[in-house]
Amino acid sequence: MKNRKLGDCEVPAVGLGCMGMTIAYGVFDDDLSIATIHRAMELNAAFLDTSNNYGRGANEELLARAIEGRRGDVILATKFGNIHLPDGSRAVCGKPDHVISACEASLGRLKTDVIDILYQHRVDPATPIEDTVGAMSRLVEQGKVRALGLSEAGPDTIRRAHATHPISALQSEYSLWTRDVEADILPLCRELGIGFVAYAPLGRGFLSATIRTPGDLIEGDRRHAHPRFSPENMEQNTAALLPVLEEVAAAKGATAAQVALAWLLAQGDDIVPIPGSKRRGHLEDNIAALDVSLNGEDLSALNDAFRPGAAAGPRYPEKQLAGVGL
Repeated sequence: MKNRKLGDCEVPAVGLGCMGMTIAYGVFDDDLSIATIHRAMELNAAFLDTSNNYGRGANEELLARAIEGRRGDVILATKFGNIHLPDGSRAVCGKPDHVISACEASLGRLKTDVIDILYQHRVDPATPIEDTVGAMSRLVEQGKVRALGLSEAGPDTIRRAHATHPISALQSEYSLWTRDVEADILPLCRELGIGFVAYAPLGRGFLSATIRTPGDLIEGDRRHAHPRFSPENMEQNTAALLPVLEEVAAAKGATAAQVALAWLLAQGDDIVPIPGSKRRGHLEDNIAALDVSLNGEDLSALNDAFRPGAAAGPRYPEKQLAGVGL
């Protein structure tokens, strides 16, 4: 496995997003997911990404079972800040006392004494970022966290956070069909020496070219609520975007997913995609994207087809979209 740098952290060039092992997509099978995590360890690719919000801690507990006795074989990243209120609604909290208590709870669920990267999952507009990151930095001083990250933060927040304590990684959505970060966020990360972790690098499965209509998703799959997966938008996106991706894949003897990941990896050595997978075969296929070489003609064809804004529909429902870029 090739490695890349996130600030001062060295991680596998392709990580493993673990959210879908517990919530959101498809059918869940703990044994299958644990076997996939074990395979990631065998391949030296166990950069595991979770959150205390995935299944209200269940995802962290699943990871703890998978890595028991093998903590040294993985790099653990988790997040805090998205909370559930007593009335069932959700909110964001970046208050210093919450930072500390959330981290302690995550350490307990993960059954570890240190988290390699701790992210603020979403920015809390009611709490100065200096206060949130100040509390996070105390966790570093105490040896409970090795490096700090933000997720879906805006430029001003990133600058202020980094001035408070070095930020090693920004995790935000980035893929062929979600290229918003290229305008301001990626240049800023490079200016400050912050690595970039790309979540949903396969467009929540669309870029695998195996999900072409809403009927390809089971009932209850969270993607039914995402605008790009509505019937009319899927029809347009499938017709307009997938042919070029599949054409490049066929020429390379690769899958569409591998080409999508290879394109992302080619955008810079400071970018680390974390495709989610519950199955060992998909994990192995994703890692094999590192061996797919795209030439200038390939990249131009993909860039032209997937120009920023080419996808029909916003990347999140309206309420969730309002919480990013703060």
